[in-house]
Amino acid sequence: MSRLFSKNITIPSSCIFYESKKSFAFVNLKPVLPGHVLVSPIRVVPLFEDLTQEEVSDLFQAAQKVEKAVKSAYNGDSSTISVQNGREAGQTVPHVHVHIIPRRKNDFENNDDIYSELEKHDKDGRAGRSVEDMEKEATMLRALF
Repeated sequence: MSRLFSKNITIPSSCIFYESKKSFAFVNLKPVLPGHVLVSPIRVVPLFEDLTQEEVSDLFQAAQKVEKAVKSAYNGDSSTISVQNGREAGQTVPHVHVHIIPRRKNDFENNDDIYSELEKHDKDGRAGRSVEDMEKEATMLRALF
């Protein structure tokens, strides 16, 4: 089933690779690094503090499962897990979502450059990936659950 990501963004089911009772995980249109995916609550909620306790628990349990699978699939040594909560924090879609990015040694010259990349990755004017590419990745990741 497709899921709303905001009022005007729908994530097709073919790009969703994991669902729990209250959350879903999907591939990223403009990943910062290979394997950069998103986990979001099913209910469209603008800010983290607007989530119920049950949604917070489910979201982070889902994020933990997804992180483990994605890190393994992309041979990551570590992961960056990030929530941009509000416009000034870099949030561009008004729906809570957790960025999960598998990391490898020297993937950035300066490790913390990942945060400036996250802030601009969907504002830089570059084209997003094809639906076919995203579906292929989602199919591969779906098989891990």
